[in-house]
Amino acid sequence: MYSPSMLRRFFCFNAAASSSSITPSSSTTTITSKKKSLVFLGSPQVSATVLDALFNASAAPSSSFEVTAIVTQPPSRRDRGRKVMLSPVAQYALDRGFPSDLIFTPERAGEETFLSNLRALQPELCITAAYGNILPTKFLNIPPLGTVNIHPSLLPLYRGAAPVQRALQDGVKETGVSLAFTVRALDAGPVIARERIEVDDQIKAPDLLALLFSEGSKLLICKLPSIFDGSAKVNAEPQDDSKVTLAPKISPEESWLSFDEEALILHNKVGLEPELKF
Repeated sequence: MYSPSMLRRFFCFNAAASSSSITPSSSTTTITSKKKSLVFLGSPQVSATVLDALFNASAAPSSSFEVTAIVTQPPSRRDRGRKVMLSPVAQYALDRGFPSDLIFTPERAGEETFLSNLRALQPELCITAAYGNILPTKFLNIPPLGTVNIHPSLLPLYRGAAPVQRALQDGVKETGVSLAFTVRALDAGPVIARERIEVDDQIKAPDLLALLFSEGSKLLICKLPSIFDGSAKVNAEPQDDSKVTLAPKISPEESWLSFDEEALILHNKVGLEPELKF
């Protein structure tokens, strides 16, 4: 659908073309200057669910914010044809008519060119949902209201890359989704809110993941006013490090079924998929 050269042109931030859309003299900026600037970071299909909720909420007459930029993984070769494809978030944003020059696809979130472009947008808040890239301190220092992550576990449980898969592997009866401020330590920031969900013993990882991000989207929209007014940061709950459990990525070997294992272990392995990075 897109050649690599077309994709590079499509996603390259053209300073001359983009300056008219983000400079204070722009008519668009003047009209929306009272709205708070939010930047969204996400990549897979579950992230598009969150972006959809943000788009819809920002379009409401009473909305106090707008999505001013999107950050996602670069186009990659996927599927059997190995075609170069946009991330699901990038494709969804374009389908919704979001400006292509405000969709950033850095290889790493610490790239100086990317950080410079982000600073120029002056975001007040960043939201991450399965973005899949480590955020350095230089990034975290940009939005004055911080960066808030949707993590599909009841933090401090299952910190790491594969919280849903590890929860299913452990046979938990309850899991959930957390909103937490992002800090440099992995999934260790203060928690704004949690939503608990009972786990059906027949559910598979992709379905549970989709359910958790759907619930996380609702929780985020509900908590955005308190995040914007600063009360969420004041009231956020520090995590209890004595209760931390880790959720490292699932190795291919772990997904193999051995009939020497107990039936419950085999049952819990069914439906595990390669991890997403949260």
